[in-house]
Amino acid sequence: MAVKQKEKKPLHLAKMNIKKGDTVLIITGKDRGKQGMVSRAMPQVNKVIVEGLNIAKKHIRPQGQNRQGGIIEKAMPLHVSNTMLICTECGEPTRVAHDRRAVGVDQKVRGVRVCKKCHKIIEDRTRSS
Repeated sequence: MAVKQKEKKPLHLAKMNIKKGDTVLIITGKDRGKQGMVSRAMPQVNKVIVEGLNIAKKHIRPQGQNRQGGIIEKAMPLHVSNTMLICTECGEPTRVAHDRRAVGVDQKVRGVRVCKKCHKIIEDRTRSS
């Protein structure tokens, strides 16, 4: 029986409020209430991988001389709707708003993510400017 694959969105249409490096709170599932950092964001399928959470045991077959076989623990993807972003300023789980504000050294107007609770800009951990 063939399993129907979920269709991927084109990358220019795939948008998510959560990015790599963000701290998130898991709001549903077996790890509900736990916090972790996003190690990988997959906007085409609306999923994120959170370090150390949603762990599954995976059976690996040995591959020649390089890799040993056995059972490894692997962080599996979560749907982005099951996570909530933790604000970098107030430290509370929050929804995300988008705003155009003057940011950076040059005070150029850019689109930024804003906390719905404290109305401050959510820092982008991956960008260093």
